[in-house]
Amino acid sequence: MVVVHRVTVIGVGNEFRRDDGAGPAVVARLRKRARRGGLPAGIRLVSCDGEPGRLIGLWEGAELAVVVDAARARPSRPGRVHRLEPATCPGGPAGATSGHGLGPADAVALARALDRMPERLVVYAVEGADSSLGPGLTPAVAAAVGSVAERVVKEAVRHLCHTGPRVPLEGEEASVP
Repeated sequence: MVVVHRVTVIGVGNEFRRDDGAGPAVVARLRKRARRGGLPAGIRLVSCDGEPGRLIGLWEGAELAVVVDAARARPSRPGRVHRLEPATCPGGPAGATSGHGLGPADAVALARALDRMPERLVVYAVEGADSSLGPGLTPAVAAAVGSVAERVVKEAVRHLCHTGPRVPLEGEEASVP
């Protein structure tokens, strides 16, 4: 049985591989904001290591899934943010890949084949500079975290305001925000 989530924000990465922790850093920033009452109801915040099966399981049933991940691009500009909607540009930016072996496009292709895509998927890819072992983001990526968090909130609020309350279909469970 699929649990329905209006909006699921997934921070992909490993906070102990420097800039690969950009996704979890954005989710941590949003969790702080949520504790202060600064996020609307209906937004679920989760982190994931990027394994495609787990990623697909987290976004399944969401009206809107927003994935935040670190990326490598050539030429690289650490801290530069790419916004992708795989439904309209399945390949992502030229030369960009995830630091997890399989890129977001691979997880999307698998989810499509399994019919386990969210209703809408948006990916924010933050170009990183350093994925070596150790905690802490590089300055350029750390500086991007706040703006990405704001963009994610705007994306979620826009979705929640332009779609009415989701009524669970017969046999579905509604989640408690």
